[in-house]
Amino acid sequence: MSLWGELLSDWVGILSLLVLLFIIGMAVWFLRFFQRKMDEDARASAGSNK
Repeated sequence: MSLWGELLSDWVGILSLLVLLFIIGMAVWFLRFFQRKMDEDARASAGSNK
C-alpha cells in the first residue's frame, strides 16, 4: 500500500493531514501578516523622518 493510500484510508490519517494543512496555512498567513505590518511600520517611520 502506498503512503497516500495508507494516510487517506483511516480517519486518523485524514485528521493528521488536515492538521498539517492547517498549520502550513497558518504559517503562511502569519508570514504575510507580519510582513505587511513591518512594511506599514517602515512607511510610517520613513514618513515621520522627513
